[in-house]
Amino acid sequence: MASLSGNERPDLRDLLAFYASAGVDDAILDDPIDRFAESAQRQTIAVQGSAQQSPQGAVRSEPARPDKGAPPPPRPAVSAAVPDEAQAAAAREIASKAATLDELRQIMEGFEGCNLKATAKSMVFADGNPDADLMLVGEAPGRDEDFEGLPFVGRSGQLLDRILAAIGLDRKSAYVANVIPWRPPGNRAPTPHETEICRPFIERQIALVKPKVLVTLDGPPAKVLTGSPDVILRVRGTWKNHTTSDGTVIPVMPTLHPDYLLRNPAHKKLAWRDFLEVKAKLRELGSL
Repeated sequence: MASLSGNERPDLRDLLAFYASAGVDDAILDDPIDRFAESAQRQTIAVQGSAQQSPQGAVRSEPARPDKGAPPPPRPAVSAAVPDEAQAAAAREIASKAATLDELRQIMEGFEGCNLKATAKSMVFADGNPDADLMLVGEAPGRDEDFEGLPFVGRSGQLLDRILAAIGLDRKSAYVANVIPWRPPGNRAPTPHETEICRPFIERQIALVKPKVLVTLDGPPAKVLTGSPDVILRVRGTWKNHTTSDGTVIPVMPTLHPDYLLRNPAHKKLAWRDFLEVKAKLRELGSL
């Protein structure tokens, strides 16, 4: 950049010095440039170039774009069974044929009679020790359980583990399952038909595990396994019974679900009383 003469104004000299320090080394034109017109011209040239002829003489053009107003292509239909008594009867028949837990798991994985299977990511069968004397049963998997394929994980699972530890147990000395092995979409409550379809599976699972004590977590599993119509805050803390298909009577302690306890911490004392009853029952039966 040429040096300034002494006759130039100081403010202009300072402005040019600023431009130089900022890296501006091109002259500013007197007439403005229409950059929008330049962009439109480049697009026109690009479109014309895309339509050039191939060596065989065929004209290459841009692929046709879908009409924005056209409806989207239909999504493939998801096969789902309509919950009814026929599906529940089929579940009872095939569940009764399972001689081991592995066979029951395979039967459930191949069962297509529950519509929840079509939307769930995974089947949540069980966790823990199948030889344990204590079995805990919830209602259905949630989002975390569906993702990991195990019952009672995440915050609710951590709380359940702490509760078990308080009575001297853990996942290696207890067995955990759900009435329904597939997550209902959006964590909605299972319908009565869905519950009845899955009931034979949890009943057969209990018969195969042969626990000495059952704990139901929340009201729905208590109703399924004991027939009690009462809400959980009325039935909890009171021993009930579950009778297996071979006539074995198992004591059942209904208690509160860990998710409920996370939302209502003041009721943890109620669950603690229930698990003290469970501990006493296990000790009475020689399991602790």
